[in-house]
Amino acid sequence: MIGALKGRLDSTHDGGCVFDVNGVGYLLSCSRKTLDALSGKDGVQRLLVETRVSQDAITLYGFADAAEREAFRALIEVKTVGPQKALIVLSSLTPDGLARAIAGKERKRLSEVKGLGAATANRIVDEPAMQKWAVGRATPEADGEGALPAAPPEQGAEADAISALVNLGWKQPQAASAIARVAKRLGEGATLDALIRDGLKEMAR
Repeated sequence: MIGALKGRLDSTHDGGCVFDVNGVGYLLSCSRKTLDALSGKDGVQRLLVETRVSQDAITLYGFADAAEREAFRALIEVKTVGPQKALIVLSSLTPDGLARAIAGKERKRLSEVKGLGAATANRIVDEPAMQKWAVGRATPEADGEGALPAAPPEQGAEADAISALVNLGWKQPQAASAIARVAKRLGEGATLDALIRDGLKEMAR
């Protein structure tokens, strides 16, 4: 399997490029963002590659960086999201932008990606593995009130919200700190759903 290529951009076409490696032209499918990155540089460049083998073809997908390849791998595991739709998403959203949209359950933002559709956008947002990937990519903001994170409550909706974020892959101190900020902002009586929703948004900033 091919994991990376070092060479020069030979030509681009809709949905991909020909990448020249020592006189051999590799046909790669790429996102628009990767194509723009390749076209913006001269000389020898390095592309990360994902090789996908089907019954009738071996297809190479090229990526400008590891973050985009990681996002591609996550997307193609979602039912009905094949490699081509994954590239459509990554042509419109950066990996960080995609992670924020999924963590914040921004269905409209994803459904507005041309060629994706509302049903597929909803499937991406609702896929538990994608939620875990998205939250795992996000970097929470500093608490701003000292080095020690807020202690988690022992019971109630806040504790349940923290547990939900931990189950999605966050560390307990980070989850507790985020939920504490959300609870303070929403005030008493905040529902569990609101705490989780805003907690995800907080951690995806």
